[in-house]
Amino acid sequence: MTLRAENITFSYRRERPVLRGITLEVQPGTVTALFGPNGSGKSTLLRCMNGTLQPQSGCVTVNGWQINSMPRQEIARKVAVVPQDSPADVPLTVGETVMLGRFAHWNVWGQEMPEDRIIVEQSLARLNVSDLTERFFGYISGGERQRVVLARALAQQAPIMLLDEPNTHLDISHQVELYRLVRELANEGKAILMACHDIFVTPMFVDNAVLMQAGKVYAAGSAAKVLAPDNVAAVFGASIKISWQKNFSFSAVFS
Repeated sequence: MTLRAENITFSYRRERPVLRGITLEVQPGTVTALFGPNGSGKSTLLRCMNGTLQPQSGCVTVNGWQINSMPRQEIARKVAVVPQDSPADVPLTVGETVMLGRFAHWNVWGQEMPEDRIIVEQSLARLNVSDLTERFFGYISGGERQRVVLARALAQQAPIMLLDEPNTHLDISHQVELYRLVRELANEGKAILMACHDIFVTPMFVDNAVLMQAGKVYAAGSAAKVLAPDNVAAVFGASIKISWQKNFSFSAVFS
């Protein structure tokens, strides 16, 4: 299932466009990463692509169907979202929080189905948070909450996943664990788009990279090409040369 943004423009205020003619396609079996400085439009683009925001021009489609014409429950069956931050004052246990990922699959009376519990347990196990099932969501650490939110998205079983800074609050060990999971999910056929600040570790796990600047696509292609020193200097204002190895290692030279 393919997610595509076609020449979309969006602004919160008419005189200040945040996105300026963005065209981007995310295909099954691939991981695409959005890079760019704060304010470049990454999070806004993700919200447009999940139907939360409606572009002033252009369109977002799922397998050719315009996302803004689809019912919210249908969108939830197709697209799972992991936000940057989730409210901690939710009076739900971890298990109940992950079960929310199944709401789009409940019957017409809003009741969970027998298989939902199994899917939730599998999702918790895959993110290594099964031991937190009975804990309240607000009483666990920020890193644990982020993994629970990832488990909730996984429980949706949507073919498309949008992740906004998914490594927020995660230590380096759990970051690598997350990226390996994302890679596995893509290998299983999911189409994955994630916004990232990390230009060191993330590129080792992605198929495509998109570098944004001031609401536009500055460069797109392989991570090595997109994050070339000239591009990094132009967009981030930093002089860094990065190289990545197939054994999941990188080196960086700062000048």
